[in-house]
Amino acid sequence: MKLPKFGKGAAPGNPGADGVDGVSRETWDSVNMDTPIGAQAAQAVRIIHGAKGEQLPHPAQQRVFTIANQKGGVGKTTTAVNMAAALALQGLHVLVIDLDPQGNASTALGIEHRPGTASSYEVLIGEITLESALQRSPHNERLYCVPATIDLAGAEIELVSMVARETRLRNALASLKEHDFDYVFIDCPPSLGLLTINALVAAPEVLIPIQCEYYALEGVGQLLRNIEMVKAHLNPQLEVTTVILTMYDGRTKLADQVAADVREHFGDRVLRTVIPRSVKVSEAPGYGMTILDYDPGSRGAMSYLDASRELAQRGQQTVKEQR
Repeated sequence: MKLPKFGKGAAPGNPGADGVDGVSRETWDSVNMDTPIGAQAAQAVRIIHGAKGEQLPHPAQQRVFTIANQKGGVGKTTTAVNMAAALALQGLHVLVIDLDPQGNASTALGIEHRPGTASSYEVLIGEITLESALQRSPHNERLYCVPATIDLAGAEIELVSMVARETRLRNALASLKEHDFDYVFIDCPPSLGLLTINALVAAPEVLIPIQCEYYALEGVGQLLRNIEMVKAHLNPQLEVTTVILTMYDGRTKLADQVAADVREHFGDRVLRTVIPRSVKVSEAPGYGMTILDYDPGSRGAMSYLDASRELAQRGQQTVKEQR
């Protein structure tokens, strides 16, 4: 069922792209701060203006991440769009490439992706360039997306008989060298087919979201084996550089145990910031928004802002160590 729209992206009782219940950001100062909604609006103003005021450093070179986990429902798309939005909010130019036929990343970024829209499908089969499929998110002038349409569902079959089927996305990305994207996030489907392989070949870095629930590491072993295989034969630069814990519920011992197991297994590749389980984060895509637009004062929004800063700072530290 399609959720109703409220104004330019605000859901009732939630600060959206333009404010709270139709109140624009420009008039938030006049809202009665004694009310719960007023207090929430004031908090959102502090969060957003604080993020805009703290400009993150540009990486020494473009960083391209494949966000992968063959297990579904772990927060791949949520992580892709919210990390991208958080980085763009803090002054960086960011591109999200949607490689999931469901097109959820496109939806969350407010990007048109009806059948017939120029998309990642046409890019992969070589009909158009990646540049011609770019769309700018209506929520941030520094945030772009290459959308996915339902046509992508057939790409796995079509790619099988194509020349250089595993490197088509990497070749397409080469045409973006003239663009000043600081970060590129590739959102993969929950499978290890040709779409995911194209993403792994195109990116030197892999970001793995892992949910703090039972069977958290289920499937990760197979993913790591596939990453090693791609590294050995197709992309020698490929590394798992970042792991992020999602759906964390601090009220349960299970979440702490899973977090401890993941940190023991992956070491310092795990971000210190964890993403809490949040209904707001799940609701946001239904209104064509990321959590930073839907409810910028929420714990989810603050967590993704913290995670994005940590990701950017780790990149700077890596550059220093290489020097």
